[in-house]
Amino acid sequence: MNRSCVNCLKSLVLSLNFLCWMIHSKFASLITSFWPIYPANTLVVTGTIVTCFFVLLFVLMLVELAMACVFLVYSRKIDAYFEEDLMRSLDIYRQSSSENNTDIKKDFDTVHYLFRCCGVHGEADWKGDIPISCCTEDPCNTLNPVNWPEGCLVKLRDWFASNYVSTGAGVVTLFIIQVQYIQSSSFICLSITVPLFCHISRSGLGY
Repeated sequence: MNRSCVNCLKSLVLSLNFLCWMIHSKFASLITSFWPIYPANTLVVTGTIVTCFFVLLFVLMLVELAMACVFLVYSRKIDAYFEEDLMRSLDIYRQSSSENNTDIKKDFDTVHYLFRCCGVHGEADWKGDIPISCCTEDPCNTLNPVNWPEGCLVKLRDWFASNYVSTGAGVVTLFIIQVQYIQSSSFICLSITVPLFCHISRSGLGY
């Protein structure tokens, strides 16, 4: 299977190289029915693709800025929604049977193990039906278990707060990269379209 993919990729690259060679070759006039090989048409298609890429990057950058502003303005409400979602997931975990909602159970157990916490605000959230993942011992003494005293909400808040700097640095880096891409794509687009339009207007081709 991998060999077939490599052969297919080689054939595709060879075909594209042949096409590029024909575009700048004097033999291009022999193939009159294949209009995409003409340089003018190729430049138009390339400029359109670069322009679409520029627009998509610009829209994506605006969406990221809007999400960052919403997160900063409504950070308290987001924290309240996060707490409500955790409580809702805990209730689903507590009221479900052993075969239902396995994803929620695995995620909650993973949070218990990683952050060494129990429940949202504490083990009282489980109302007596405390899962074994809250136990501090391994293996757990099921007759007299000792559970983690702290809730997971505080631990998760501290974890998010400790990653604010790295997350912000990543967002700024991504923003700078996108700005560079936008500048590059706009420069390429202008370098293609402006000479093409000047040539068309001088030659009177009427495109």
